[in-house]
Amino acid sequence: MSLVKENDTVKIHYTGKLEDGQVFDSSLEREPIEFTIGGGQIIPGLEKGLIDMKVNDKKTIEIPQTEAYGEVQEELFQEVPKDQLPQEITPEVGMGLVAKNPDGSERQLRVAEVKDESIVIDANHPLAGKDLIFDVEVVEIK
Repeated sequence: MSLVKENDTVKIHYTGKLEDGQVFDSSLEREPIEFTIGGGQIIPGLEKGLIDMKVNDKKTIEIPQTEAYGEVQEELFQEVPKDQLPQEITPEVGMGLVAKNPDGSERQLRVAEVKDESIVIDANHPLAGKDLIFDVEVVEIK
């Protein structure tokens, strides 16, 4: 029976949780995800944790923030005057916003703080600074 190794394409089911048990994502109600080990499509800690697993193996993988979405980067916080926001938006802490980059791509942002004349936006990944726990099952190895 083959084991997961670098450059294999795998299909897995997963449930991603925070240390307090809160589930942030799961594939159990949909199709398993498929990706190539070493392809940079998923976080490094999850790739590493899958090495040497077999089809139908189940495992819990604990991933430190440095092998997940990294630490919170202070330089990704930015203060923006409220008059630069669309008028129909009433900003609230935790609200998601989308910014367009000059190349037309979009960036996900989150409102971190609301002040009288401005807001502070956070461009860090929502899971930055967090250790993650994944319950995984290998469905297929190609």
